[in-house]
Amino acid sequence: MKLLTVSAFLCAMIALNRAAALGPPIETTNNHQFSGSASCPCGWSEFNGRCFLFVPADMTWAKAEKNCQSLGGNLASIHNILEYQEIQNLIKSATYENKRTWAGGSDAEEEGEWFWSDGTRFGYSNWCPGEPNNTQGQHCLQINHGNGKCWDDVQCDIGRPSVCAREI
Repeated sequence: MKLLTVSAFLCAMIALNRAAALGPPIETTNNHQFSGSASCPCGWSEFNGRCFLFVPADMTWAKAEKNCQSLGGNLASIHNILEYQEIQNLIKSATYENKRTWAGGSDAEEEGEWFWSDGTRFGYSNWCPGEPNNTQGQHCLQINHGNGKCWDDVQCDIGRPSVCAREI
């Protein structure tokens, strides 16, 4: 048990030192969930060959993407239902609820042409009924929307927590 406590403390200190060295706007998760994998950085969770990090701080979509890039990744792309469920579990373990959260999808470049900020193919989606609807210039993807906890397009300047992803 002492080894686990020391490991958790060491992991937290490394994360804090990295954040201090890089400066704002880097935010880290405070869910005390440390990855059991040597492949992902401390505090990140491994799933399906990628590392994921929930960032609880509310930011615009662009600031959240920039923050993820400063951590070596992008806002999370989601390629299948299993990844989506894993991301939802990560959010829920940190917040005890399925909060509306930024993912890396956007159609800001061309209306109706959705892409992932990490450059991967936008092949899977879980849009809520009637979405994406582009009401009032909605170009950014939030997840965990409504009772169905599905996807919604929303204005990009709204503050939301986010999920970052990076390759192992």
